[in-house]
Amino acid sequence: MPETRPRWRRKRYVIGAVVVLLAAFAFVNNTQLFTEVGGKGPKLLAHRGVAQTFSAAGVENDTCTAERIDAPVHGFLENTIPSMRAAFDAGAHLVELDVHPTRDGQFAVFHDWRVDCRTEGFGTTRDFTMAELKKLDIGHGYTADGGRTFPFRGRGVGLMPSLDEVLTAFPREPLLIHVKSDDVAEGVALAQRLSELDSSRMADIAVYGGDAPVQVVRDRLPRIRTMSKGIMVDCLLQYEATGWTGVIPDACANTELHIPESYAPWLWAWPSKFVSRMESAGSRVVLVAGSGGFSEGFDTPEALARVPGGFTGFVWTNRIADVAPLINR
Repeated sequence: MPETRPRWRRKRYVIGAVVVLLAAFAFVNNTQLFTEVGGKGPKLLAHRGVAQTFSAAGVENDTCTAERIDAPVHGFLENTIPSMRAAFDAGAHLVELDVHPTRDGQFAVFHDWRVDCRTEGFGTTRDFTMAELKKLDIGHGYTADGGRTFPFRGRGVGLMPSLDEVLTAFPREPLLIHVKSDDVAEGVALAQRLSELDSSRMADIAVYGGDAPVQVVRDRLPRIRTMSKGIMVDCLLQYEATGWTGVIPDACANTELHIPESYAPWLWAWPSKFVSRMESAGSRVVLVAGSGGFSEGFDTPEALARVPGGFTGFVWTNRIADVAPLINR
């Protein structure tokens, strides 16, 4: 017995030393103290281009946001080619757009599941051909005063673009395509359309949305960055297990990661090393405000002040015209 105690103590010292060394390794490997970012700041993702803004308070999945816009300060309508061009002109590095299928096998660029809220039509985009959707007035339902006036009524006829038109109008600009359903068939159709792009163009396109359609795009077009809830959870859970070593899981390769700011500080090497690690795997990191619910964005100077120093990924904003001057000055 007298001889076993020293041996056990030695084992404890060895175990303690190993733990200390591993902790020191994890700290040095993930700390931002020795990281140089060269004065780079974040890049900007413009949600739906330059859009009419509204309060997100009380918004549900079926809320008609066109009926609660702020008093308009510009004439652009979301998800249109003019609004996307204005976003890029304002300083956006990436523009997000929403797609839905049409009755004649195209993709309409439109946010809502139904056309009733923003247009004078009734039904879903799936009930119309693209030519019929062009006849609808996408400015019809916008009001800032509870329906007393409709400042954009009559001004949105012909403005709903097809995905083909957007890809033609912006042949080199980075685009983030949002699939609004969880329909495998939509993933198949979208993958087929995007497969017609050359490989260099695919590198500037990303697709996110429902698990099923996005997985089809990921499987068929591995050059295109993709994100769904399943893809992101798979990546981040594996990264939390291995990230302290600097190892990037294969599940994180070529992804579009939308990280809520409330979760971000728990990631190994957040922010700058995390971003550079993901970029080395071909992935893009987008920081969204709050918990990430209902497209929360960094839309005010106060919100931008919460973006951590050293973050060089993208920040999500719903007010690109207001935010870009604050970032790019």
